[in-house]
Amino acid sequence: MGRFQTAAPQPAPAKPTRTIAQTPAAEREHERILSSYGGAYDDPKLEALIGKTVDRLVAASDRPDQAYKVTILNSGAVNAFALPTGQLYVTRGLIALASDTSELSSVLSHEMAHVLAKHASIREDQAKQAAIVARVMTDVSSDPDLTAFALAKSKLTMASFSRTQEFEADDIGVGISARAHFDPYGAARFLTSMERNAEMKAGKTPLDPRAQDFLSSHPATPERVQRAQATARQYTSPDGGERDREDYLGAIDNIVYGEDPSEGFVRGRRFLHPKLRFTFQAPETFTLDNTAQAVIGVREGGTQAMRFDVVRVPAEQSLGDYLNSGWMENVDKASTEDLTINGFPAASAAAHGDQWQFKIYALRVDSDVYRFIFASRQKTTESERNARETVNSFRRLTLEEIQAARPLRIKVITVQPGDTVESLAHRMSGVDHPTDRFRVLNGLDSRAQVKVRDRVKVVVD
Repeated sequence: MGRFQTAAPQPAPAKPTRTIAQTPAAEREHERILSSYGGAYDDPKLEALIGKTVDRLVAASDRPDQAYKVTILNSGAVNAFALPTGQLYVTRGLIALASDTSELSSVLSHEMAHVLAKHASIREDQAKQAAIVARVMTDVSSDPDLTAFALAKSKLTMASFSRTQEFEADDIGVGISARAHFDPYGAARFLTSMERNAEMKAGKTPLDPRAQDFLSSHPATPERVQRAQATARQYTSPDGGERDREDYLGAIDNIVYGEDPSEGFVRGRRFLHPKLRFTFQAPETFTLDNTAQAVIGVREGGTQAMRFDVVRVPAEQSLGDYLNSGWMENVDKASTEDLTINGFPAASAAAHGDQWQFKIYALRVDSDVYRFIFASRQKTTESERNARETVNSFRRLTLEEIQAARPLRIKVITVQPGDTVESLAHRMSGVDHPTDRFRVLNGLDSRAQVKVRDRVKVVVD
């Protein structure tokens, strides 16, 4: 499931009761989105706030008869999108980044505008093409070169709205927010926050479509921010409109931040899965991404890549036989070797394509088989060592490690006398660039300081 893909457009006649037309196509798309984004995030307090916000926006729109249903996705990515039926999706990562209800309303009204202007239907063909690219990454195909290309690809090409459609959705969305009496400048503020958040991720290589954020398909160009400000000025002065900051901070207090450890998570080069009780460490200079289908790693420069996933193998089939069973072509059967890795039965084999060399490992842990696939442009001593050391690092988590694997959360605190941006950032846990992260999370630019009695967000474990 790629970012911003849409279900087939469905005729949704206006209904006074404002219920979503649940077509089979829309339901299938909804299930795909849930499986790609870690499922729905259950938080009654947040759902109530969003429901109230959407009701205000709908009443202020040109189509108060159009129904919407918002699903909060359990993903740390900063993203939101809509299906043509009026299904709106917003990630908890985006909710955590916003600083008040007017900023969240700017995103919701923007996505509602795409539905109202039928943009989502217009770009269905683009989305289908993007789905093909995304599908390449989800399966280890029988073509090793295609697989390696997908492993090493640094970004998926996603269907995106046209520049004209984005501007149109911004204009409509800012107007809806203003007429609903939210601060219409929230759009410009939040676009700026998302841009700064994206800059902090710039050094990373997002391989998972879920890791691509709202800006991947909604670029926050300076022109777009200026235009959002100009549109807002048509409705009110910068001090007009409701921000609803206190209620918003109350609703997001204790929201999960970043990855949810229950589905496995990346910490630096290490991947840990508390529920399944295992961990391993990728080689130096590798960047790991925990995607919906696999853990993907890519070396700086893209000359080496790795994939880790779980597969079902019949208990009576040996791991060597499995590696040679045809799921991957051009496996050198003579290279197949039975091994024991940290007490687990295992097997390895080599495979080759025209441009990539592969080393594959399978480890049996209870009834599951874990699979490591390493791809390198050239077979070198270093690539062989990287593969071997990664596999040898696979082990059971200790009870202490499992108990320590709690999710990070947003905590809303009150600034006390003597507190500074730096001292508050120092209290943050589990995040990189804590001072920059604190500023971005709280909508503070590089010169802004905190004031006593301000309510601010910090990340804690």
